[in-house]
Amino acid sequence: MNPAGPVLVTGATGFLGSHLLARLRAAGRPVTIVSRSPRPALAAAGVRVVVGALHDPAVCAEAVRGAATVFHVAARVGVWGRHEDYHRDNVVATRTLLAAARSAGVARFVHTSTPSVVYNGRALAGADESLPLTTCCPSPYPLTKALAEHEALAAHTPGFRVCALRPHLIWGVGDPHLVPRILARAAAGRLRVVGAGENLVDMVHVENAADAHLQAETALAAPLPELCNQNGYTIPSADSSTAHHPGGRAYFITNGEPVNLWRWIDALLSALGRPPLPARRVPLRVASTLGAACEAAWTLLPLAGEPPMTRFIAAELAKDHWFDIAAARRDLGYAPRVSMAEGTAALVAHLRATPPTPG
Repeated sequence: MNPAGPVLVTGATGFLGSHLLARLRAAGRPVTIVSRSPRPALAAAGVRVVVGALHDPAVCAEAVRGAATVFHVAARVGVWGRHEDYHRDNVVATRTLLAAARSAGVARFVHTSTPSVVYNGRALAGADESLPLTTCCPSPYPLTKALAEHEALAAHTPGFRVCALRPHLIWGVGDPHLVPRILARAAAGRLRVVGAGENLVDMVHVENAADAHLQAETALAAPLPELCNQNGYTIPSADSSTAHHPGGRAYFITNGEPVNLWRWIDALLSALGRPPLPARRVPLRVASTLGAACEAAWTLLPLAGEPPMTRFIAAELAKDHWFDIAAARRDLGYAPRVSMAEGTAALVAHLRATPPTPG
């Protein structure tokens, strides 16, 4: 059964959020978004726009009014910044929205998390959802997203169904973060292979990530298994697939096609007629030491913008991080539609046809 009724999408002006918004509108669903500034074009197109910040209870109360489902996509992203800013925008905002949604009688809540919530400083090769949430990370983003995910899943009850999705490195045509940063660093001569250059990495095409969110809403709307504990949490059964309801669970979402990160980047540069990656590599130990030094300088001085390297970035660039998506396939019916090859070809065609930005 496909859920119906009004929907709230937070982060709807971002990359993933805008794709999700477009899909919901195409399906004829009434959609509300929350934005820090007015969005007259969206309002004129029939989208209900609530202006304000998600950590404001009054804004959240107005935003969830009448909603059947909340897609909480908004977050403060990045690898650097004040911990209190990340905590406000990721933890407090999620907590406030959850409380408002419960009070308003919202039926379903799909929380957009991140695989970074299981960061442990080690390679993650075929990692699944049994990994514990991180409690020690040299970046405020994974720490605060882990807390937000924990609070979201703890809010799940049979009457207020919650699940969390962990899409990894969302990309595709229009991506404002991953690929543009790669190309900008390469153009500036600041892109270097960190580590041995053999690490496998999962990514997810934005259309696949949007699919997963819609499939999660549908799965949450399915009948709950009869077996529940005293707190309303479903108890998985080893004997019956019907016990695998997504309520109270988190799921890794990827293309299911781990790629060699540096070969993928080199192939992308080649397809765009850009110079290849430099042959010289930076050992992970050196990059980590540089990252620690940059973090200290940006903290003590402090300097503007993000450091060129951090310990978290060094680990992400050098180590495996790919994930087992069997649970999402089983419980959500998730099946990536856009392959890495198809998505890369479309991205290359788009970038070739797009004039470079002056300056």
